[in-house]
Order: sequence, then structure tokens, then C-alpha cells
Amino acid sequence: QVQLVETGGGLVQAGGSLRLSCAASGRTLSTYLMGWFRQAPGKAREFVSAIRWSGGTPYFADSVKGRFTISRDNALNTVYLQMSSLKPEDTAVYYCAAAPRDAYMYWGQGTQVTVSS
Repeated sequence: QVQLVETGGGLVQAGGSLRLSCAASGRTLSTYLMGWFRQAPGKAREFVSAIRWSGGTPYFADSVKGRFTISRDNALNTVYLQMSSLKPEDTAVYYCAAAPRDAYMYWGQGTQVTVSS
């Protein structure tokens, strides 16, 4: 089993920044793909960004490219999502997820991000 705990959400004004953290525990995650997703009220969950514990090119949704960055600290088993130039449309519950192979099998409980205009 893998446990994921997100922190760092909150209320921020448009144009501001937030950094989300996802602390992972449980199995060895060295080969996992770690992703961030979000779900706004009344909308489907959507992909935001992903990165492999082993490194490599990260992935971003077009809507956040150039504004969000993703990183990981292998020693702390933590993945970060740095969000800048936030917009009201970024308001959502943000989830961290872990994929052993092709499917995200483990999910965190989510953290609320609210961007005021």
C-alpha cells in the first residue's frame, strides 16, 4: 500500500503563488509516476502535472504550462507542485496520485485551493 498526504492548499489572490506538497509513504516508489490532478465543483477531475521519482521530463496540462512546476525530494519522499500566476479558474481540490505502471492506483485525500479574483 501507498499512502499519500497533500498539504499546502489555501486561499490566495489571483496572481499569487502556492506550493502543494505530497508526502508519500509505504512501498518503495522509485519507479512510480507521481501525478497531480484537480477537480473543480461540477467538473470532472483533470490532469495537472506528473513526474517520475526516477527523474526525466515532467508532464503538464496545457492550462498550467509556464505557470506550474513539479519537483520531488527523494530523501523526503515528497512531491511538490509549485503554482504561480494563479487564476480563479485554478480553484479546485488538488489531488496527488501514484501510478506503479500505467494507472494511478493510489490517491491522497485532496487539498483545497481557492483563487480569488
